[in-house]
Amino acid sequence: MQLKGKIIKWNNEKAFGFIAPFAGGSQIFIHVSAFRNRARVPQLNDIVTFTASKDKDGRYRAEDARYAGEKLKKKQKSNVSTFSIVLAIAFLIAMTLASYMGYLPKQIKYAYYALSVITFFCYAYDKFKAQRDQWRTPESTLHILAMLGGWPGAALAQQWLRHKSSKTEFRRVFWLTVVINLAMLGWLLSPYGADALASIRNTMGLLQ
Repeated sequence: MQLKGKIIKWNNEKAFGFIAPFAGGSQIFIHVSAFRNRARVPQLNDIVTFTASKDKDGRYRAEDARYAGEKLKKKQKSNVSTFSIVLAIAFLIAMTLASYMGYLPKQIKYAYYALSVITFFCYAYDKFKAQRDQWRTPESTLHILAMLGGWPGAALAQQWLRHKSSKTEFRRVFWLTVVINLAMLGWLLSPYGADALASIRNTMGLLQ
């Protein structure tokens, strides 16, 4: 059954809010994933139509929501970004080859692998919590992990898990962290970073 109401609360950071149904009754929870049109950011006082369903705890939540006045569009299949997946895998392969050929300390390669795995599971855990309306992992944490070297894992998680892959502002910041990380790595491998790279090699050698 289609219902109609007004958004009276919205949290952009956590991507959820509450609707006051025009028919009366309690406020109904709505997550951004419930909207058919995800290109638009929900605003206070937006009028929306939706269906209501219960979660496992018996609480009502909105589904299949659209803004009043919008034409009903056919649901399009979400496209996986092949570019993100190819870039992440190609980078990890390149890191492996560079390490094998002696251009890069193997510990740096392992650090990228470890950070990618950690970041991937952080995305997976964040999606798990989002689906259960629980406290989310701050986006700043995901971005810091990506900038430190976990961006290949983040890129794979965004596409394979379909998490954070349609939020434009988040994606912009994510790609900025990729550029910063690659710039730092490029500097490290350049003549200007030779001393720093040598120090890393010496430090890693002492730890072995």
